[in-house]
Amino acid sequence: MKSVMIIFNQANTERVEFMLDELKISGFTFFEQVQGRGTNGGEPRRGTHTWPEMNSAVMTVIDDEKVPELLTTVRKLDARNPEVGVRAFVWNIEATV
Repeated sequence: MKSVMIIFNQANTERVEFMLDELKISGFTFFEQVQGRGTNGGEPRRGTHTWPEMNSAVMTVIDDEKVPELLTTVRKLDARNPEVGVRAFVWNIEATV
């Protein structure tokens, strides 16, 4: 099993939820109001007057076989509007309860 965390500009919230639904990924945790800045020249997302935009994040635990399809879909979403930005990170899950 793998954990995938997707961090995205809040403007992409509906697209990310649609993506998970289309891929039949039903279990996830949603984090709103995530602050940060991308490593590849990303603008800060701080929710302030100077940097008003914010990010959100979704974390899901899925079977290994689903990871490539999810990452491909995230890449397509990022290519659609690269200045808005979306990133995915994958971790091994050793055990769950």
